[in-house]
Amino acid sequence: MALSTLTSRVDETDKTLFTSFCESVGLTTSAAINMFVKAVNREHRIPFEIKVDDPFYSTSNQLHLMKSIQQLKDGKGTVHDLIEDYDE
Repeated sequence: MALSTLTSRVDETDKTLFTSFCESVGLTTSAAINMFVKAVNREHRIPFEIKVDDPFYSTSNQLHLMKSIQQLKDGKGTVHDLIEDYDE
């Protein structure tokens, strides 16, 4: 089987962390990437869930924010100072 080169640009820190992880589990970075490629080809999908966990970006919240922004633009709202929550 002929081999081909796949080139990808990644953040230097991400590359270092990825290489370190691969070495810690006994893989080369090339082997780990090949595992990913084979899983995609076999399953015809990205082999893990890709999602936005931040509820801020949910459709319902975005609609609520757009409605609130429009109310402020229409002069129907009250602007308040930001209240910081230092309990976190």
